[in-house]
Amino acid sequence: MKILRRAKWSNLAIIIASSIIVSGCNSSSSDKKEETQSKAQVAYTHISQLGGDATAVSASDSGHGFSTPMPNLTTEQLTKHLAGDAHFETAFTTAPNSEHPELDGLGPVFNNQDCNSCHQRDGRSSTITLAQGQERVLLGSEAGIFLRMSIDDGECSNPSADNNYCKNAGVDGFGTQLFHRGVLKARDDWQENPFIGQADVYLAYEYSTVEYADGSSVELKKPIFSIEQPYDVSAENRLDSAILQADVRYSPRNGMPVFGLGLLELISDADILANADENDSNSDGISGRPNWVFDPIKAQSNDPVPVSLGRFGWKASTPSVRVQSLGALRGDMGVTNPLFPDESIANTPLHESYLTRTNFVDTGVDEQGNTEASQEFSDEVVFYAETLAVPARRNIENESVIAGAQLFDQVNCTGCHQPDFTTAKGELLVGGLPAPDGLKGQKIYPFTDMLLHDLGEGLADNRRDFTATGVEWKTRPLWGIGLTKTVNPAAGFLHDGRAATVEEAILWHGGEAQQSKADFMAMTPADRQALLDFVMSL
Repeated sequence: MKILRRAKWSNLAIIIASSIIVSGCNSSSSDKKEETQSKAQVAYTHISQLGGDATAVSASDSGHGFSTPMPNLTTEQLTKHLAGDAHFETAFTTAPNSEHPELDGLGPVFNNQDCNSCHQRDGRSSTITLAQGQERVLLGSEAGIFLRMSIDDGECSNPSADNNYCKNAGVDGFGTQLFHRGVLKARDDWQENPFIGQADVYLAYEYSTVEYADGSSVELKKPIFSIEQPYDVSAENRLDSAILQADVRYSPRNGMPVFGLGLLELISDADILANADENDSNSDGISGRPNWVFDPIKAQSNDPVPVSLGRFGWKASTPSVRVQSLGALRGDMGVTNPLFPDESIANTPLHESYLTRTNFVDTGVDEQGNTEASQEFSDEVVFYAETLAVPARRNIENESVIAGAQLFDQVNCTGCHQPDFTTAKGELLVGGLPAPDGLKGQKIYPFTDMLLHDLGEGLADNRRDFTATGVEWKTRPLWGIGLTKTVNPAAGFLHDGRAATVEEAILWHGGEAQQSKADFMAMTPADRQALLDFVMSL
């Protein structure tokens, strides 16, 4: 269902209207309640079950609030979900592992060795902090963030066989993801750097301050990454590495929540595309558009046009939970699987050297052609990600939350964070397999339009991702966001974890969201808090 976007109010009108809702120092609480109820409330004000029948209504105050299976699973489906849960926490080891071959397959280079490290308790990864006086930190096993990379080859708007379906051009000898960790002997210089991957990656922060008209301020931080000791440098020239060239583009990627993904996959293409407004025909300053991406499942089934609507990832660069999950299994951990049977660094000098020096037959498949993760393992871990429940809202009768719901609409946050969809019905596939009935026909409130938006230069990574440009990001779902710190107190927001709070995340918005941010900044402190209270109730 398409939500009609409302015209923006002027800053003065916002302040006056919101003052009626939440202000009035001399008014009694009963007066304020009557005034609030007299306003026409937006439809989502009192909605509690954001995932329909797939909502977890009893997990809201728990540190495991994102880890509850959908309550409408059958007994058989729950068994499969729990098996996938165990796989999600499996820590893989270096190949070969004759004692535990089911754990065999890590690396040779990787970012983490289990899913949970990047999606802690099924939520966001931890933001890395610097100790007092520390200027930068080396990314290691505690990092839930990594760098995507590719060669800058301009924009690509119409995927076809002629342009390789807009797939990003990887860096020669490295690929499209920088693996900062390695197994023992992964590199020629392993005695000096025993567990280094393709390169060392360091993180520092750049700080700035945003001031409100009322004199209060918020400090913001922006991650700055630097790369040292890439494996392909020479002793004569430490800057001759392929990944240190001027045409290489990098983009940080932070681990994000994995609940509710099956519901998002069952939103029909038509319902998502109905909200696209690439040329801003309604002149509201917002012009969401889809990302069209290469689909490995279609390619594996010999589809003549292996392209699908992008749905997942920070730039909607993957079309299904299966592609997202199994791509991470092979990419982030180096564990091959039936959808991605080749090692992530196959046919690179680093991999060839590793195989020669170690005599390991670590090519991603065994003599029988079996991948490191089996079909059963792959199906179960994907099903787990598809069937995690959405946590229910909290504090929906709180007056500040109710007022904030109205303000959220008035400043047009709903222009991108569209409140609701209804998932499709019928004989449907998710990632090439039949969709569980519990995902179908659900009225859900994810607060996303699933589209790309220009969020301004402050958040730009300047790297194309299929048809997404360097200033575009997919609208993040807001459901569950208020439990982020309950699940992981160290979690950050936005694609690189730079925002410690929802307020900081709002203040980083620009581009199509610039006016909404300006309206938020023009509010009274009480109104700003009300809007934040509403978001934190989701």
